[in-house]
Amino acid sequence: MSDDFEPLTSTLRSPSDAIITVRIIKSFEYRTERNLILKNIDLTKTTVGELFILVKKDIQTQGAYRPFRNVDFDTLKIYTKAHGSKTNNLIVNLNNDDWILDDHSKILYDCGIENETELSLFNRESYESYKKNPIEKW
Repeated sequence: MSDDFEPLTSTLRSPSDAIITVRIIKSFEYRTERNLILKNIDLTKTTVGELFILVKKDIQTQGAYRPFRNVDFDTLKIYTKAHGSKTNNLIVNLNNDDWILDDHSKILYDCGIENETELSLFNRESYESYKKNPIEKW
């Protein structure tokens, strides 16, 4: 067996120069979401609150997110980490509520966020309602 191995893509970039994806969720029931890919994020210095501000600014200024501007986004949650198992739900991770990033002063790296982590941004009240009755509409 060879000692050569391919490093995981999540370890190829430094935590001070990470790429993360934020799934901006408008509707859980209709699975309305759009991804925002953020590059060059310093996970060792950026707080949850700073990331929140950055994402909300992009929603307000980029035309692609115009349909999402009427949602009161108030919650960030880890959806999945690179090379980790994914949830069966295509829109949000309904498990692991301890992955909700409630402390806006906490550093992203200290929350377990690493390169290629996917986060979800959503309205908490809508999330709790959907979690009680996770029915999708078309």
